[in-house]
Amino acid sequence: MRRFAFVIHPLRFDDFARKYGFTRYLPPSAVQWIFKQVGPVLTGHVTGVRSLTGEELEGWLIGLPLTPHVLLQSPYDWVLKKLIKAGELAESLGAEILGLGAFTKIAGDRGISLAEHLHIPVTTGNSYTTATAVEGTLQAARRFNLDLSETQTVVVGATGSIGRAATWLLAESVRHLTLVSRTPEALAALAQELMGQHPELTVQWTVDVQEAVRQADILVAVSSATDAIIEPSTLKPGAVVTDVARPRNLSRAVTEVRQDVLVLDGGVIEVPGAHADMGFDFGFPPRMVEACMAETMILALEGRLECFTLGPTVDVGRVREIQTLAAKHGFRMAGFRRFERAIDDAEIDRIRQVAQSASA
Repeated sequence: MRRFAFVIHPLRFDDFARKYGFTRYLPPSAVQWIFKQVGPVLTGHVTGVRSLTGEELEGWLIGLPLTPHVLLQSPYDWVLKKLIKAGELAESLGAEILGLGAFTKIAGDRGISLAEHLHIPVTTGNSYTTATAVEGTLQAARRFNLDLSETQTVVVGATGSIGRAATWLLAESVRHLTLVSRTPEALAALAQELMGQHPELTVQWTVDVQEAVRQADILVAVSSATDAIIEPSTLKPGAVVTDVARPRNLSRAVTEVRQDVLVLDGGVIEVPGAHADMGFDFGFPPRMVEACMAETMILALEGRLECFTLGPTVDVGRVREIQTLAAKHGFRMAGFRRFERAIDDAEIDRIRQVAQSASA
């Protein structure tokens, strides 16, 4: 049996109240201060995962009670000490590889320093996250009856690590791409590379985010901006938008104001094994997890005990490799998520109907 561990943390302040009821009576600043004094805790036990190859897997969820704000605003040396303790707990439990969830994979140098302090490898999961973000985007576009040969696909943050990898994957399915970033030279070079490999592809580039977004039928947002750069008013009715960036590129107001736009975080992954139990309520249906956790599980099952995805770079070759390994072991995309919660077919159909009415 193979073994893994995965680090999780509360994404919103109300997550504390779901676990610790007393916190709802305290000011947020007090709650954050209290939990900054707390070390990593064992939060869940993953059981029943069984690969198509017959290999079995168990794992442990290790919780750090730190909000995204604390993780991103605190000195990284302090955050790193917390992560090292989480890694040491994983090692003591027998885990062979450690995955980083949510903002723990964004803080600092994205796992590089942590890996240097542990005896087991570390992965951010960003290779499989990139793969399923693109897969989910294209699936959703088809659900919206968008013609991929006619629609305008925009990648915001196209010259960044995840953005570049996502762009190369999208180029295999769409015909009209607009690349957006803050660096004209890098944009021009990437556009030339893409058209050299895909002569049928029309590629434009711009540094004007708002103008590009207004034209987008399909939008993948992966910019490294620290604040929201896409507001409700700029989006086209019926657009399919995947926000892979953390912190988010999209304002949360988009989902509140624009009922005619489908906003996704990416895909939800179903793990193999009829009796698989994730040991924690992630807000997903049974047997489903986010792609970053799935990557850690896939690598453990395959016996690829290495730092598969670390640092700011996402290699296209590794994205393709983890897709192949996922299929080998029986992992598959089985739904969509938005703001860390699953959304069902009925909700997607409702958004599509509103979009069609808005465009009529």
